[in-house]
Amino acid sequence: MRLLLVRHGQTTANLDYLLDTAVPGAGLTALGEQQAAALPQALADEDIDAIYASTLVRTQRTAAPLAAARGLEVLVRDGIREVFAGDLEMLRGDTEAGHTYMKTVFAWVAGDTELRVPGGESGTEVLARYDSVIAEAADSGAGAVAMVSHGAVIRMWTAARATNVDVPFAAAHPLDNTGVVVLEGSPESGWKALSWAGAVVTPASDSGPAGQAVDEDAP
Repeated sequence: MRLLLVRHGQTTANLDYLLDTAVPGAGLTALGEQQAAALPQALADEDIDAIYASTLVRTQRTAAPLAAARGLEVLVRDGIREVFAGDLEMLRGDTEAGHTYMKTVFAWVAGDTELRVPGGESGTEVLARYDSVIAEAADSGAGAVAMVSHGAVIRMWTAARATNVDVPFAAAHPLDNTGVVVLEGSPESGWKALSWAGAVVTPASDSGPAGQAVDEDAP
């Protein structure tokens, strides 16, 4: 299956760099609506069979123009929502709270999946819910699926599940609004990232800790 993980369009919370992870979340800005409207053209070469979005408003609004252009229903699933910030909810991502959030997320990729965001989720819980939606899509027989999701969880899941994406690469490469990570594979055989925001994936070496360069974008 070809899997397109799409970050949502810009939100008002993004402008203030806030950890906005709870349902329903902030809506799209005017620029965010324009980014969503541009997705059908940006993905014109992709033969998409199904479109998923999380339970947050911003992903559903981002997915809507693409779904309309393809004549598809947006399948809303809680499993692909952002990593819940818990006690850090609505704090700024460029403060110690934001650093704690992202360091925790990338610690999961490094293997410490029982670590928990303060007042929030563990890596085991987040990976399980995200994996369940990926498995659902794979079991449907779809050849290509677009999932409109969120920056931190896309980076974390890709680094955890793609054989060619390591922690330093994912930590050092924030995903802009409506940026796309394209993968190929299956839950059984594993996943390979084909591109990250339009660029070929070139993993970093093991030259840096998981905490490096993880504070560039709020969810």
